[in-house]
Amino acid sequence: QVQLVESGGGLVQPGGSLRLSCAASRSTYSLNDIAWYRAGSGNERDPGPVAYITSSGRTSYADSVKGRFTISRDNAKNTVYLEMNNLKPEDTGAYYCNEVRISDIGTITAVLGSWGRGTQVTVVF
Repeated sequence: QVQLVESGGGLVQPGGSLRLSCAASRSTYSLNDIAWYRAGSGNERDPGPVAYITSSGRTSYADSVKGRFTISRDNAKNTVYLEMNNLKPEDTGAYYCNEVRISDIGTITAVLGSWGRGTQVTVVF
């Protein structure tokens, strides 16, 4: 089974930036539709994604991150990125990526893979 591996988290001050990466454990595996999720202090993942990107490049963002986060993909590297700018303390948490199924109207109807270890983002003064 292919595992998605998250990386790029860290400790930053408010207003800082980070770029998270999501790559398949097997380099020959082609990523399909990918979403990023956040788990807060209770280690429970938020019900909706922070952002997602389809295999064709269509993107969607949670209202709380619009204008600050950008999701992108490099199909040649089989990697999906989450560029996080103007970070706020409420962005703190563990970030996970996973393959998802997205309906024609843009809703996520299923999470397809197992969850990885995530990458921790901590935003503090």
